[in-house]
Amino acid sequence: MNRLVYIVPVAVFAGIVAFFLADLHRARQTPPDVLPSALIGKPAPQFDLPPLDSSAAAFSRADLASGRVTVMNVFASWCAPCREEAPALGQLAEIGSAKGFNVYGLVQKDTPANARAFLSEMGNPFARIDLDADGSASINFGVYGVPETFVIDGHGVIRDRIVGAITPDVLDNRLLPDIAKAGPS
Repeated sequence: MNRLVYIVPVAVFAGIVAFFLADLHRARQTPPDVLPSALIGKPAPQFDLPPLDSSAAAFSRADLASGRVTVMNVFASWCAPCREEAPALGQLAEIGSAKGFNVYGLVQKDTPANARAFLSEMGNPFARIDLDADGSASINFGVYGVPETFVIDGHGVIRDRIVGAITPDVLDNRLLPDIAKAGPS
């Protein structure tokens, strides 16, 4: 009985250590730059937003389920990585025109004047642009911050989410393959 007083605490401690080591090993399986999304494989959330301004056309949940693959980029004029990704988004828009997929923009927590100035300076790759002035639609999409990009199939189902700037490498090795997997445009 005296031995149990010493063995039980050591066994419990060893079990706790094993549990934490297993959890640490499992955490290393996920790359640190991957933020999981609960919306992958689910329909895009409903939203009703105005266009950026009178020069822009708005889009809705119904437009995301119009039969064409859509790439939706969440951006803002105050976002430094959004400036970095502008050339790749311009290239994406050219590819989309040729291959028949949509490239839409969602301006998060910005003013129309600032967003329009940003697009004038950096180029406007978006066929349609919504203004999410209060960030509520972005929250419904699970956006952590800008920029984030979503690939949505022709049925309105989110197929992938890319956190961070779209660089040439991300465009070629992740985004374009994701668009191809999302189905016919």
